[in-house]
Amino acid sequence: KFFLFSGEPSNFDPTFNGPIKNRSCTDIICCILFMLVLVGYMIVGILAWLYGDPRQVLYPRNSTGMFCGIGPNSDKPNVFYFDILKCATATNIMAAALNGLQCPTVQLCVNQCPSDFWVLPVTAYLPGALPQNFFKQEYCVPSLNLSTTALTVSQIKDKELCSYFYMPTAPGWFDAFIFLNRRSCSTGSTRPVLGVPFMFLRSVYTFYFSVYISIDFKNVLNKLLPVFFTGIWYCWNEYNTLKGSTVTFQDVGFTTNFNAYLQIKDTWLAFMIILCIVEGILLLTLIFLRTRILIAIAIIRESSKAVSYMMSTLFFPLVTFVLLLVCVSYWGITALYLATSGAPVFKVVALNASQGDCSGITGNQTCDPVTFNSSSYPTCPSARCMFINYNAEGLYQRNLFNLQIYNVVAFLWCINFVIALGQCTLAGAFASYYWAFSKPGDIPTFPLSQSFIRTLRYHVGSLAFGALILTLVQIVRIILEYLDHKFRAAQNPCARFVMCCLKCCFWCLEKFIKFINRNAYIMIAIYGKNFCVSAKNAFMLLMRNIVRVVVLDKVTDLLLFFGKLLVVGGVGVLAFYFFSGKIPVPSGSFQASKLNYYWMPIITVIVGSYLIAQGFFSVYSMCVDTLFLCFLEDLERHDGSVEKPYFMSKNLMKILHKKNKKPKGQKD
Repeated sequence: KFFLFSGEPSNFDPTFNGPIKNRSCTDIICCILFMLVLVGYMIVGILAWLYGDPRQVLYPRNSTGMFCGIGPNSDKPNVFYFDILKCATATNIMAAALNGLQCPTVQLCVNQCPSDFWVLPVTAYLPGALPQNFFKQEYCVPSLNLSTTALTVSQIKDKELCSYFYMPTAPGWFDAFIFLNRRSCSTGSTRPVLGVPFMFLRSVYTFYFSVYISIDFKNVLNKLLPVFFTGIWYCWNEYNTLKGSTVTFQDVGFTTNFNAYLQIKDTWLAFMIILCIVEGILLLTLIFLRTRILIAIAIIRESSKAVSYMMSTLFFPLVTFVLLLVCVSYWGITALYLATSGAPVFKVVALNASQGDCSGITGNQTCDPVTFNSSSYPTCPSARCMFINYNAEGLYQRNLFNLQIYNVVAFLWCINFVIALGQCTLAGAFASYYWAFSKPGDIPTFPLSQSFIRTLRYHVGSLAFGALILTLVQIVRIILEYLDHKFRAAQNPCARFVMCCLKCCFWCLEKFIKFINRNAYIMIAIYGKNFCVSAKNAFMLLMRNIVRVVVLDKVTDLLLFFGKLLVVGGVGVLAFYFFSGKIPVPSGSFQASKLNYYWMPIITVIVGSYLIAQGFFSVYSMCVDTLFLCFLEDLERHDGSVEKPYFMSKNLMKILHKKNKKPKGQKD
């Protein structure tokens, strides 16, 4: 049954000596579909660019709908709310009528936010009090001139022409969703942090190549065994010392003092048992899987040689990063323009519903801020024409949600395609290294460029097919997350259990599809078959060597983890000593004492070094996977005879006790 499930071994092909040159286009239908989606994606972007206005989210608006920070208000980048408490929909009827889309209070564009406390004093209500002696012109509506107005202080306050109180505030980002641009005056303060010097990141990338070659998994295992043995001896010694002690865990109870638990003999007994189990697992692993571990180590070393012969592969993640950056930027800009499509909508709002009779103002009457006259509402002196939201009428506006969904789906498909393109390109380059009989003499010229051109010319459809399958699974996961977030409060325990199981299953399915796609792209790069055939052949080949696959996967994961930990940890420690001022800078161009919070640049450098490490080690991981599949194919196709010589390295042949036979008359 397992043989039927894993398929038959590959047969010898005398014409095969590496990635096939004579190949044809694969998965043409999916290629055409992907091109049509890209054309539609560009059309959506053009429509969004024509109808959208990013100023609506990049700059705030005042009550009349004018932008702050540009145009006539270029010197007034902040929005000042007369009474921000009116924004609460729970306590303000008008705010509830507007569905929280706008605050029923006057909003002004101001140059600076208030820096002190001020409340309109009682003396301002005395007869003869002049408004200009109490109010500030910058916190009054532009149509009101305090020096020439005939209105009294009470009239100005009742009509909300000037703010009658304010407090120390600082610029901050206020509203959410549509009004992400609201750079409003809110309480709180900010402290500047100096820009992070990214000179570390430039040197980090060149540091990696020397790191991963120095890591030897076999030496790591050989060092771990005596370490665990020493730990077992130490635990036994401590346990023997405390053997006469009668203190138990019940006597100590729960405490944050860990040293108290070290005075209990059962603690050292537990440590000793755990170390013995781990030591036993390591010993059994080395005894029964010794050959497979040696094969994994040999393939990892061979991958190091492959990368050293093709150093251009180290920089290929930069190409993938640029393409991913283009996709993310296009998606973000398109989403921004789609979200700001539509003309602004203004409605009549009662700023002070308790003054006069404002029952006729429901927040549904539209208006024009240019021609609006408050005298049309004589019973409600606080009536104003205010900006509310953006027009959602018309065919284009009614389908904005559908266009946003299309934007997300096309974005995921493009992202997965770019990743697939990078994997297939690297696989083709590393496969050309393995199938070169005499290394490095038989390695093709510019193998990475040839593989990239070959992939774009013949296999766009296959890569798009694999990316589409992964995109569909990701969309289902997004829908499940959305449903779980929406109905979390209303779900019973049974529904939550089912939802959790569904999320877990689709997470596992996504991981499995990524694994299948990765190996399918390797087979596509080598043999040039379509996606389904390549995925089937790769899966069958791996199933016929399942134990080797598991061992290599775990060894590689541990090796890459050690590499990332060493690099990121080393850069993090260096950044800490640099930004904390413990490493002096001779030139004096950077002074650590001026940093208000030096942990922020340290975290930035650590994150940057991790991203660089992730990009580099992804190349190394792809090399290991490619050479491993080639190695398995080599074992099935060849037997070491003169007609069927092995392409693997001498180290691998030595581990497997195999060798290539020499032609008659030729000496070893």
